[in-house]
Amino acid sequence: MNRRVAIVLAVGLLGVAAPAPALAADCATPTDVATTAWPRAMLDIDAVSAFTRGGGVTVAVLATGVRGDHRQLAGRVLTGVDAVGGGAAANTDCTGVGTQVAGVIAADPSDDSPVSGLAARATILPVRVVPDAGSAENTAAPAALASGIDLARQNGADVIVVAVPAYQDSRELRAAVAAAVGGDVPVIASVGDLGSAQDGNPTPFPAAYPDVIGVGAIDQNGQISPASQRGEYVDLVAPGVAVPTLQGGTGSARGLVEASGTALAAGQVGAAAALVRNRSGRMPVAALTRLLTASASPADTGDAFGAGVVNPLAAVTGKLTDQRGRALPAVSAPSADRGDAENRRRAMAFAGAALAAVAVLAVLMVTAAIRRSRRQHWRPGTAPPLPEHDEPVEPGPPVMLLERKP
Repeated sequence: MNRRVAIVLAVGLLGVAAPAPALAADCATPTDVATTAWPRAMLDIDAVSAFTRGGGVTVAVLATGVRGDHRQLAGRVLTGVDAVGGGAAANTDCTGVGTQVAGVIAADPSDDSPVSGLAARATILPVRVVPDAGSAENTAAPAALASGIDLARQNGADVIVVAVPAYQDSRELRAAVAAAVGGDVPVIASVGDLGSAQDGNPTPFPAAYPDVIGVGAIDQNGQISPASQRGEYVDLVAPGVAVPTLQGGTGSARGLVEASGTALAAGQVGAAAALVRNRSGRMPVAALTRLLTASASPADTGDAFGAGVVNPLAAVTGKLTDQRGRALPAVSAPSADRGDAENRRRAMAFAGAALAAVAVLAVLMVTAAIRRSRRQHWRPGTAPPLPEHDEPVEPGPPVMLLERKP
């Protein structure tokens, strides 16, 4: 009996292990990365970590699965779900996209790794929405996304990050988003990487839905990624070009990679939402959206940037108010008599001010004249006395003014 059980187990193990060599040739592999992670400085991760690191918040990552044994995610990856094949088989990640997104959200800082998640104490819930077939997937089926959003909500997700968009609208997907938003669970979605001229910039879902936060990608200079899609559905942008992050695939559980894409940008905004949830508690999705967009850092204008660059520190330390401005009290017009009196008072005040100004001007002129005269050695004095003439003691003979001549 024991021998039979051993044979069965051996066959089962061979059956499980047999596909590994074939997948290993196609799975993502680690690469060399920069010694510093520029998003860490742009998002001011060290400063915001003093306020919150997202502990107790569960972030669902809808992508290709997440490598749960990566050392910088150890102990913080829940048993995932598979919306494509069903079951709980989402804790492997051959393609690597899901692990990359999980890295920018929740990678635990390490002395020998440049990767540090924005919400390094958050918990990751992997939700596979595209087949993990060993090739890069940049689109998902609407039905798979709808199922993935429902599964994330049912498994206790506080924030849902849709890393892979669909390019067809569907009633089922709209309903799944509405159910999540109705339960105060924000849906943060990549706007996709088909923004180049040859790709045609198709409309991404669920990012295009009004209640979803659509996220585009920028580089370290604040410029939009050429592949990042653009339109009214872009609400925010975040680092998404040459971003150092974790790698899934095969090989060492210490793997890193330098990756690009709006999926990484959506992960950064999802992490910011997790920080707000940890700091401020549960709030309506509309209020969270206003907080994230109102606190965003300014960026270039245009439909590729939305409200600007997500600013986690400002979002965590900021506060919105629902109070509306109060109307000023009504003021009645003054009566006619009171208006006349007021006019007379003003006229008298003006006249007084004018007289005072004239007096001041006169004093200034006199003072200036005195100073000038002193400089010219002029002194005030009295008029000289009138000349005096001697008069005779005796008067002369009278002069006959009217004397007649013979």
